[in-house]
Amino acid sequence: MNDLSPQLELLVQALNSFLKIFGLSLTQGHLFWGAVQLLVALVCFVAAKLAARRIEPLLEVRLRALSIKGNRLRLLAVALRRTQWAIVAVLLWFAVLVFQKTTWDSRSFLLTAIASLATSWLFISFASRVIKNRTLSRLVAIFGWTVVALYTLGIMQQTVTLFDELAIEMSGFRFSLLMVVQGIVLLSVLFWAAIAVSKLLEKQFQAFEDISPTMRVLVGKISRFVLLTLAGIIGLSMIGIDFSALTLVSGAIGLGIGFGLQKVVSNLISGVILLLDRSIKPGDVISVGNTFGWITSLNARYVSVTARDGREYLIPNEDLITQQVENWSFNDPYIRIEIKFGVSYNADPHKVKKVAVEAALAHPRTIRATGEYQTVCHIIGFGDSSIDFTLRFWISDPAKGVTNIRGDVFLAIWDAFKENNIEIPYPHRHLMLDPSVKAVLHPQEPAKS
Repeated sequence: MNDLSPQLELLVQALNSFLKIFGLSLTQGHLFWGAVQLLVALVCFVAAKLAARRIEPLLEVRLRALSIKGNRLRLLAVALRRTQWAIVAVLLWFAVLVFQKTTWDSRSFLLTAIASLATSWLFISFASRVIKNRTLSRLVAIFGWTVVALYTLGIMQQTVTLFDELAIEMSGFRFSLLMVVQGIVLLSVLFWAAIAVSKLLEKQFQAFEDISPTMRVLVGKISRFVLLTLAGIIGLSMIGIDFSALTLVSGAIGLGIGFGLQKVVSNLISGVILLLDRSIKPGDVISVGNTFGWITSLNARYVSVTARDGREYLIPNEDLITQQVENWSFNDPYIRIEIKFGVSYNADPHKVKKVAVEAALAHPRTIRATGEYQTVCHIIGFGDSSIDFTLRFWISDPAKGVTNIRGDVFLAIWDAFKENNIEIPYPHRHLMLDPSVKAVLHPQEPAKS
């Protein structure tokens, strides 16, 4: 290299400095062993791809035969899709071990770096796919690859020192870029773990049938709030933030709540009150203003109500406290439906009552019971042209709709009346004119002479 020009010597030195990270240089021996390691890595990739084509279908058949569902099935499916990378990592590390046992360690540095990258890719891709939150999943992938790249290039410690030096100090409090990165990572992981644990606890509470639904929801919300609060406190403590320095910030937050977040706080408190007084619970059929539907979930700020047309209404908790709410299933799920109709005076009222009750009971949603939930039909008056009746029957599933069953029973009554020759009258109007009025409206023409 002594015959090289100064510019070329600088380029060679730069390349040598870079290759030293992987244990290589521009000498003939290192280039030869570097090519050998790349060839071995390529063979491992090809062998893993061929092996995965045979192994993955067999594992998928076994996986489909397992009687598991939910998150466990999802974890196994994600792991199955990474069979090739798992085989690649195993083969590369086996090759590294063979190189280290049969030759010098310097002749396996490149292969070790490739094996480390393959293993990192395996774990990072698995972790990013397992996390359902896309933002958190991307954050994990970006952070993981950044750490692996810095560690592989050998500048991890220098980067940490640089981030720690980029800081601002005020009133004895030091805030650095390293604290920001650590805070984002720690809080993301802790919040994700807190939400996962709270969901597991909520699922366990739902299995306790002796506890009311509202208490299950309340305990689940309280546990989530406590776990998220603990995650935040632990995360901030781990990155070295002194909570005494946040006094000014907490005062500003309190002032902001007093002026700008009144509705938010009101909805939060109203949500707790709704859970404590057990006035509504998931599954109840309610009517608030023009909104009718069943409650699907109780949240910290709003109640989710799904209507029959599929639209989901998010009603603020404060509205359920201050407005009149019709809860169709407060004490029990049974509701009574009333239908009014009239028949001709030529019909037998006793037969009409019997036919109407049988038509209502023929519907599968009508409750067949005696006593309080009995289907009955009563005469409510003698009208101008009909005998007026009211039919009352009970259902236990108002969430499936009320108008639809009312229409079905009307059609059943119509068919039953047709079969039994019971007439449903309609009013007739006869207009009778006085002769003097008729003469004014239609004057006779004078006789022709």
